[in-house]
Amino acid sequence: MRERPTVLVTAPLPDDLRDLVAARTDMVATTADALAAPDEALAQRMKEAVGLLTTIRVKIDDDFLDRCPKLKVVSNFAVGFDNVDLEVVQRRQVMICNTPGVLDAAVADIATVMLLCLGRRIFQNDRFVREGSWAKGPAPYSLDIAGKTLGLLGMGRIGRLVAERARAFGLKVAYYKPNRDGEAEAAGLANYLERDALFAESDFLSVHCPLTPKTRGSIGAREFALMKKSAFFVNTARGGIVDEAALIAVLREGRIAGAGLDVMVKEPIPGDHPLCSLPNVILQPHIGSATHETRRAMIELAVRNVLAAVEGRQPEAVVDTAKAA
Repeated sequence: MRERPTVLVTAPLPDDLRDLVAARTDMVATTADALAAPDEALAQRMKEAVGLLTTIRVKIDDDFLDRCPKLKVVSNFAVGFDNVDLEVVQRRQVMICNTPGVLDAAVADIATVMLLCLGRRIFQNDRFVREGSWAKGPAPYSLDIAGKTLGLLGMGRIGRLVAERARAFGLKVAYYKPNRDGEAEAAGLANYLERDALFAESDFLSVHCPLTPKTRGSIGAREFALMKKSAFFVNTARGGIVDEAALIAVLREGRIAGAGLDVMVKEPIPGDHPLCSLPNVILQPHIGSATHETRRAMIELAVRNVLAAVEGRQPEAVVDTAKAA
């Protein structure tokens, strides 16, 4: 009988998928923390592993791959792959898989909901009622959504879905990406603006680009200075794309109207984090894809990816690490 491939699993698996992986591989169920400081038994299993099914908590770099010298595939239970040193995995010929597509609608929903809540002051008005302020006088007015400009920094699958949702609310949609999306423009989904113009002209600026070495910290004081004082900033992509200190500064000083954040530079943030004290910020605990249906679809795809790779078949979703770098 052919020896079953050893696969390390740190991602949470439903019972049926756990049974599936266990039936087709020599599965080693462990945790991200255990992989970072393995005992002698786990260290030996890491030397044998050809596959890893994990979350982005596990950093894939030279040090990790030295401890997993036979590793051929990392299947992330995420669309992001910012836990991966792209240069290292290219050099060492390790395949990286992720879960694109299946979470697009859920993340687009969160981005759209946050911009609507920001514009209509939903969270501020909730507090206004709960704190008894309504009995003292009317609430401050909010903004019409229709007619405002939504700027999308990035126009991939999620950005397109946000554009579709935004058009239903009467928003004018513009976008920037390095390579223009002629199809979206021809369909009337969004108009192209240069990057600086997107920041300057948008009433809502929503981030939809991946975190890569090129995009890390790419939205900072310069970009926020371009934005209108009345504009709102929304990020459902990755916190590391933003210079968080610069964002906090402009929010504190009222140089932009507010922000909606589902992602932060370091997660989770503590309750005494500066963002938590700002009344013009909506904070979510990185739950863009956190629906029962979406997370199930993501983990199913992650499982299919790792099984295909260790069994010598082509996975459904492989990251082009050379292009991403």
